[in-house]
Amino acid sequence: MENMGLGPPLHTYKHMPCTVFNRLFAIIYICAIVALIYHHFLTLSHSTTFISVAITTSLLISDLILAFMWASTTSFRLRPIIRQVFPENLEKVLDRKDFPAMDIFICTADPYKEPPINVINTALSLMAYDYPPEKISVYVSDDGGSELTLFAFMEAVNFAKIWLPFCRDNNIMDRCPEAYFSSERHGRAELESEEIKAIYESMKMKVENVVERGEVCHDYIMNELQRQTFNKYRTPGFACSHHPPIIQVLIDGATEKDKKGDSMPNLVYVSRGKNINFPHHFKAGALNTLLRVSAVLTNAPIVLTQDCDMYSNDPHTPKRALCYISNPSVRPQLGYIQFPQRYHGLNKDDIYGGEFLRLFVANPVGMDGLQGPSYVGSGCFFRRRVFFGGPTSMVLPEIPDLRPDCVVEKPITSEAIIELAHHVAECNYENNTKWGFELGFRYGSLVEDYFTGYRLQCEGWESIFCHSSRSAFLGDVPISLIDAVSQTKRWAIGLLEVGFSKYTPMIFGSRYMGHVMGLCYAHYAFWPIWSIPIVIYSFIPQIALLNGLYIFPEVTNPWFLLYVFVFLGAYAQDCYDFILFGSTFKRWWNDQRIWLIKGLSPYLFGLVEHIAKYLGIASQGFNVTSKVQDDEQSKRYDQGLMEFGVHSVMFLPLTTASIVSLFSLVVGIMQMVSIWEVEKLFGQLFIAGFGVLNSWPIYEAMILRSDKGRIPIKTSISSICLAIFLCGGAFLVL
Repeated sequence: MENMGLGPPLHTYKHMPCTVFNRLFAIIYICAIVALIYHHFLTLSHSTTFISVAITTSLLISDLILAFMWASTTSFRLRPIIRQVFPENLEKVLDRKDFPAMDIFICTADPYKEPPINVINTALSLMAYDYPPEKISVYVSDDGGSELTLFAFMEAVNFAKIWLPFCRDNNIMDRCPEAYFSSERHGRAELESEEIKAIYESMKMKVENVVERGEVCHDYIMNELQRQTFNKYRTPGFACSHHPPIIQVLIDGATEKDKKGDSMPNLVYVSRGKNINFPHHFKAGALNTLLRVSAVLTNAPIVLTQDCDMYSNDPHTPKRALCYISNPSVRPQLGYIQFPQRYHGLNKDDIYGGEFLRLFVANPVGMDGLQGPSYVGSGCFFRRRVFFGGPTSMVLPEIPDLRPDCVVEKPITSEAIIELAHHVAECNYENNTKWGFELGFRYGSLVEDYFTGYRLQCEGWESIFCHSSRSAFLGDVPISLIDAVSQTKRWAIGLLEVGFSKYTPMIFGSRYMGHVMGLCYAHYAFWPIWSIPIVIYSFIPQIALLNGLYIFPEVTNPWFLLYVFVFLGAYAQDCYDFILFGSTFKRWWNDQRIWLIKGLSPYLFGLVEHIAKYLGIASQGFNVTSKVQDDEQSKRYDQGLMEFGVHSVMFLPLTTASIVSLFSLVVGIMQMVSIWEVEKLFGQLFIAGFGVLNSWPIYEAMILRSDKGRIPIKTSISSICLAIFLCGGAFLVL
């Protein structure tokens, strides 16, 4: 138990009972892996042909990579802990007026892929926290430099004056307007609720109309000040990638009141300056700009980072975080509190594995028993101090106004404050400074969240995972396969940028955090190398089977039992973990299926693109994942149908592998019937059959479906040609 030492407890923790089992199983499984590697070397020493040497070597490489990834996964299982927090006790030990101020960062980059009405809903849900409103400041970073986003928030200001007191007076839990009005729980305050819903729908229609038109028409501009503001977006040469900084204080909490006369949170719109001649470092650059702008305006000691599509689902979340950070003297090295990313609208069996149970729940629970979970980009409460060097070695910023202990005494709308805010938001401000390297969010990877959390923990900061029964935040998930794999490919490239850099967790991380934490971070950094064994096992056993080559021990051979244990042991433990953390067998099955799909698609392409980038070949860079949901797509998603829909080179390896597996299974069964050598064929038949079983949605999308989400004819024909080429080429060689 950890406590402030006075009054009732604020939080406790306990070790999970599965810890002993995990450690014992790890010892047994390590022995099995060593035996398997020994068997591969034994087979290699008896190989007499080039083909047999090549096949055995490829299987050896695959199993070495799988062994490494299993070891890194096991590092999460060695000391998992479960925490419990008691926010109801917080005000018994800390007066509400002494709650620390909090700056909330929301990032958006494209009004068409990230609809402004969704960003508004996120902002309103956070502004409505059960927390002193005068201590909340919400900063919206518009990295798309769009007047559409600014207009949307101008409209949201008037609605906020009605929405915030309504939530407070009625003790509403769903403080995201869209979630509240779409649920059946708003009947308790029917008359007032319906009136507010009508106002919300009017605002929503107005915002969506502006987005559809692509500009703010003159009829919607209410005064000369707004006209001057929107004219900034229409000056010659203004573009989303090239423009001066625009900072607009939409709500000054010190002067503006809601309709009940109570204080309101600050709301600030920030579009940082951009210039095509200066690197902008994607989301990390936007977050660092918000760090500096917020330091100038409010400089709250607590910083919450939030994705624009992840709205608050629990108004008491800040109190839960405060239970851990209310007394820094108890844990001076505590840097941040990470809440899990959870999602609404997942279909029953989660066909795309969008729940990410391992990434967002199981693994953080395991890291929590060590030095703490990694930062996952959203739902994270930081102490501002963590962005300025290690716990015992503070790195000072270039101007005193940005120091974490600086006290802001001037109003946020004062001319001097606004002028300084524009200055620190300039596109060239970071030149010859330590921002992104020793200060703030870290540059050097497309996955700035992973890299930032990793570097902070290497500096000596610790973190805590706070997983409450009611999800703190809920977000949207991709409902088409192309969006899911595109997002994962971006992650894969960013992770490899860290894995093969001077900050590689295997060396740098292990040196500063210890070997187990280094392995935890290495698991993520080398995610994409899953593609190597998955590709090998998706093609080599099947093609060998087609050519009458038997590459696994016979069923009657004792070595075959080793293969059975290694396969079933890994899969059974993975399934057990899923069910342990509240999921279902069907969701686990779909998760392992999407893991195989990712190995043949985004992991593979991410690995190839990283190698190409290393060789100096231009890469695609950062793409925003679309948050727009089509009605027909949503319907098919709810029915559990995978959405392909478009021809993409990313689909070719997995469709080709599914065809090769089906063909080899059919041929293998024919061989088994004709020559009845089940003992020799079984291993490869099983792998082919396992591939066919996992590929059922692909066959369905290629042959049985006629909707728009099916696999395009062009993709199917290309895959068939590739499969014929591979099998034919292998036949000529073998």
